[in-house]
Amino acid sequence: MNYLVAVLSDRIQAEAAYSALEAKGLPMTGITILGRGYKSADEYGLIDPREQASRSAKLMSFWLVPFGFAAGFAFSSITNLGTFAWAGEFGDHVIGGLLGAASGAMGSFFVGGGAGLAFGSGDALPYRNRLSAGKYLIVVKGSEVLTRQSTAILRQFELENIQGYEEM
Repeated sequence: MNYLVAVLSDRIQAEAAYSALEAKGLPMTGITILGRGYKSADEYGLIDPREQASRSAKLMSFWLVPFGFAAGFAFSSITNLGTFAWAGEFGDHVIGGLLGAASGAMGSFFVGGGAGLAFGSGDALPYRNRLSAGKYLIVVKGSEVLTRQSTAILRQFELENIQGYEEM
């Protein structure tokens, strides 16, 4: 499945481009306008990067927190540093495990959440920002032939950006 995303500055241009695609007899089932008065990014299915980053952080915490506890407990047991001697030998190891679990939680938050937000959003965030700025998107979803035909038609308009994607 191929996608073509064209960014237009206003509603009039978006409607004119959509009408031009329709006039050429292209199947309109795979062609959508996103913007104020039409489908929103959420309705269309553009991934919210904050939601994806949160999901990634939670997923990472499921294995990093227990692993961190085990690593902290094992480190405290192996080294016998007695950092928390007031808690006794076993308490010292448990506190080491809890500190390791806290480190695992921090790692899942910063790596899963922060890096997921910064690098995992792909092009969804710029498209969401353009929609928030009042721009309109025309998304063509279909075969390579359909996206190629649509590209030729859409290039007649004053596009801010046009980008093709191939789903793997």
